[in-house]
Parts: sequence; structure tokens; C-alpha cells
Amino acid sequence: MKRTTSIPRPTDAALVSGEAAHPPDSEDRNFVTALARGIELLRAFGPGDDFLGNAELSRRTGIPRPTVSRLTYTLASLGYLVYVEGHEKYRIGQSAMLPGQRYLSGAGIRNIAQPLMQSLAFATGCTVALAAPDRHDMLYLEVCQPRGALVMRLTPGSRLPMATSAIGRAWLAGLPAARRGAVLEQLERHHGARWAGVRSKLDRALREHARRGFCVAHAEWDRSVSGAAAPVRLADGSEVLSINIGGASTRLSPEILEGNLGPRIRELADTLATRLWQPA
Repeated sequence: MKRTTSIPRPTDAALVSGEAAHPPDSEDRNFVTALARGIELLRAFGPGDDFLGNAELSRRTGIPRPTVSRLTYTLASLGYLVYVEGHEKYRIGQSAMLPGQRYLSGAGIRNIAQPLMQSLAFATGCTVALAAPDRHDMLYLEVCQPRGALVMRLTPGSRLPMATSAIGRAWLAGLPAARRGAVLEQLERHHGARWAGVRSKLDRALREHARRGFCVAHAEWDRSVSGAAAPVRLADGSEVLSINIGGASTRLSPEILEGNLGPRIRELADTLATRLWQPA
């Protein structure tokens, strides 16, 4: 069988827990806290963050500032961060981007997905994106834009909320029931008092996926954006990605999402899954 490259990774519950730097079992000798904290600092950089200083990194991660200073010095020495003297802050370095790029190219995902995604973006005038889970968000791995003026200015590295976006709901729908249950428990802790309303809409989206193979979100996580999405199950089902198609909510009505774009993104997801897992 020809299969995508498998890489060791934490459980889906760990990806959304927000507690990666703090192991649940303090007696776990296999857990390297210093490494986890370094990764936490890299995660703290959002798509709109050009520069962050030690104080802001400490605030975002909850890691003491003296520890942050030692970690940023080490990460900068290794090329994962770059210190910019004019700002007295750090920016993400090229070394931090290599693992994601190698994952995409090593698994054959970019070579297979990008031409198909771009073709659909041109055909529909919508943005098409592929994403993976990261905590309680979905992280864009690849984004293809239509011709003309951009409505959704999202790039690889952009984040969408998992529970309220079409791409996040589709990813959840693609998980086996047991894994989905663990992720939902983490999302409940994250959303707190808002969870009842979020869960109600999420459950409806899961039922819709079971019936028609895709999820939609019309002006939910962002009032100006609407989209449809479907899960992409890689290899033997041990890994799940999600792919969406979207644009301005004023242009993409629920009828367009459900009658046109939803079926098209479902078809693309099925095509990708087939091409990424083929007999040799």
C-alpha cells in the first residue's frame, strides 16, 4: 500500500487542552517540561504577531518571565526565534517553519492537494484551505485564493475556532466517536459558560455531516465570513485533516453553501483522501 507519512504526535485531547506545558502527571519522567515550555512560546505567536517580547510571551503562556528569557535565548540560538534589536522583541525564525513544511511535503499532501484546491478556488471565486487541529483552533496548512480582490485575507498559519467554524466542525465530524468525545471534553472546559450554546450548534452540524457529508457555518465565527467544509481522513484513519471553501457571507447564502459549495468541497475531500491513500 502507498500511504502518507505517519509522524508521532500527541493525542487530539492534548492538542486542544491548552495545558501542554503542564503534564497531568507530575511523576511522568518521560515528559520533558522544558521542551514543552519552549513549544508553548512558539505557539504563542499568532498570525498577526510580527514581534513579541518576553513580557508578552510570559503573559500569554503563564510561564515565569525569567524562564521565558532563558527559553527565548535558547530558541534564538537555534534559529527558531530571531531577536530584533530595534524592537527589543522576537519574531518567528525559519527553523520554526520547517517541521510543518516537511510534514506537508513528506506526506505528499501539498503536491497532491494544492493544484486541486487552486482549481476549485478559481472555479468558484472562493478561498479554499486545508487545516489541522491545534488546541481549540484549526491551523491553516495551505490556502488557495481566487482571482481578483481577496475577501478572506487568511494565510498558512491563520487560526479559526474549532467549535464554531465549518472547518473545525468538519474535523470533529471526521473523528472516531471515542476520540471526538475526548476533544469535546476539552472544548467544554475552554468555552466554559458559553459551551451550552456552542454545543447545540455543534451537535446540529455533526448531524448535518452524517446526513450529507459536509458542515456549514454562515456568519458564525466571523459575521463577514461563511463557508462549508469536509473532513479528509488520511491513511488508515489515524490522522484527520479538514478542508473548507468560503468567502464573504453577503455573497454566500446558506442555500449556496448547502446546494453548491458543500457538495463540491465534500467531493474534493473524498478525492484527496483517495489520492493520499492508494494501492501501490
